[in-house]
Amino acid sequence: MQKRISTLPFKGTAEQKAKLEAVIAEHKSQPGAVMPVLQAAQEIYGYLPYEVQKMIAEGLNVSMEEVYGVSTFYSQFSLSPKGQYNISVCLGTACYVKGSGALLDKLCAELGIQPEECSADGLFSLTACRCIGACGLAPVLTVNDDVYGRLTPDDIPGILAKYRQ
Repeated sequence: MQKRISTLPFKGTAEQKAKLEAVIAEHKSQPGAVMPVLQAAQEIYGYLPYEVQKMIAEGLNVSMEEVYGVSTFYSQFSLSPKGQYNISVCLGTACYVKGSGALLDKLCAELGIQPEECSADGLFSLTACRCIGACGLAPVLTVNDDVYGRLTPDDIPGILAKYRQ
């Protein structure tokens, strides 16, 4: 699944920027610094928006293409912010066969976002994952640490309502 770049405005703080600049300064002279700096940047910001990638490229004196290439290659990196509630829909074999694709479609329609995006209000983000290890409850989704199983698309509005309160 291709990573999506966030369309939400970047809201970094001066404190976050100072932390990132310190990490960049610490790694600046090290070969292969892009990976550890991206990891630290994601810890600081929660994701890797364009503005952060640009600071890293300029700070390490590497091309933006290199920074973007690493950030899009590895699944540990996200280009979109995470919502207060991160919904993850399992698309592993057992869940998919039992209808998790329809759950994902319903969530996209209800939230007005696609996988790897965050709702404009910052409340929900949506992820499609491969397997969460709850095959006996298929199809399954999680909302943060809460697990929901044996779902149908008709269950989605009620689940979302719990978190909208």
